[in-house]
Amino acid sequence: MKVPYFDLRRQYKDIKPQLERRVIGTLRSTQYSLGGEVELFENNFSSFLEANYCTGVNTGTSALHLALLALGIGEGDEVITVSMTFIATVMSISYTGAKPVFVDIDKKTQLINYKNIIKKISSKTKAIVVVHLYGQCAEMNEINKIAKKYKLRVIEDSSQAHGAKYFNKYAGTMSDIGTFSFYPGKNLGAIGEGGAIITNNSKLDKKVKELRNWSQPKRYFHNEISYNYRMDSIQAAALNIKLKFLKKWTSKRRKIANEYQSRIKNDKLEFTYAKPYNFHVYHIFSLFHKDRASLQKYLNKNEIGTNFHYPVPAHLQKPYISLGHKKGDFPITELISNYQISIPIFPEMKNDEVEHVIKVINKF
Repeated sequence: MKVPYFDLRRQYKDIKPQLERRVIGTLRSTQYSLGGEVELFENNFSSFLEANYCTGVNTGTSALHLALLALGIGEGDEVITVSMTFIATVMSISYTGAKPVFVDIDKKTQLINYKNIIKKISSKTKAIVVVHLYGQCAEMNEINKIAKKYKLRVIEDSSQAHGAKYFNKYAGTMSDIGTFSFYPGKNLGAIGEGGAIITNNSKLDKKVKELRNWSQPKRYFHNEISYNYRMDSIQAAALNIKLKFLKKWTSKRRKIANEYQSRIKNDKLEFTYAKPYNFHVYHIFSLFHKDRASLQKYLNKNEIGTNFHYPVPAHLQKPYISLGHKKGDFPITELISNYQISIPIFPEMKNDEVEHVIKVINKF
């Protein structure tokens, strides 16, 4: 049996009538940039997250960039974050001229270890970018305490955590500002690219809305250096349809994750620890094995799709050689990057596919 790592065609088939009707309606409207669909999505997504404001943008990377700029981050500043993340988290910091300062992660959850933050704070530190990795929220209460004590701003990179909760608070809503990606493979994905910025602060909301659209309170009159980061209406139309299914899709992901956790019995493997007060949305289901290459080869031989998240941490990537990091600087991050492997988990998986994955892994 062939089990793909992910299959967007199944999702498309399931929601094809609603999706096509909405997208075609948007095409016929000829309102393709910002406009009514984008405003509706901003209202729908902020309501879903129980937040005050949402700004739709063209990518999750742009959302991070604008969030940092809105908080005044720039040349000469330092921003604390993790190396165990997709590179966009780190590059968005670099876009502003600030320096990314890495801290190691917690081995059990793969999330930022808040105990490592204080030792990296300097007179140049202005913010912390927290990554809610794989679908689980980081320890926001502890991080916010540190930020308050040292007068730092906090940004939540929630690109893998649509609908995730920490003590019943949604990812992206527990700090100064939160960001999301709607890359097609996300739990809530567009039909191209898309992103959003979430905040409960009206001044920050006004600022990001100005920065995404050339800072023009009046057309052709501009207040500052700004950007063309607008969300297009076709992506918003698709997201307005898909958002209606997100809770259902999340429930299915959690059901599959529970099957894996309760029925995979292999002493050579470890799982990500899901904390009981977290509502994990399982964007990625991770396994950890000391001989990852052999496991991947075995799974692929049995026609089970796999992926790595992430095989080379940011501090060892070529763009950040100038920071002077070497192997061994962040031992937990590097351990996870060498052992982690992702297995199929998506809402449209069939029961026999889940069964196949479990049986094959148990025989490894």
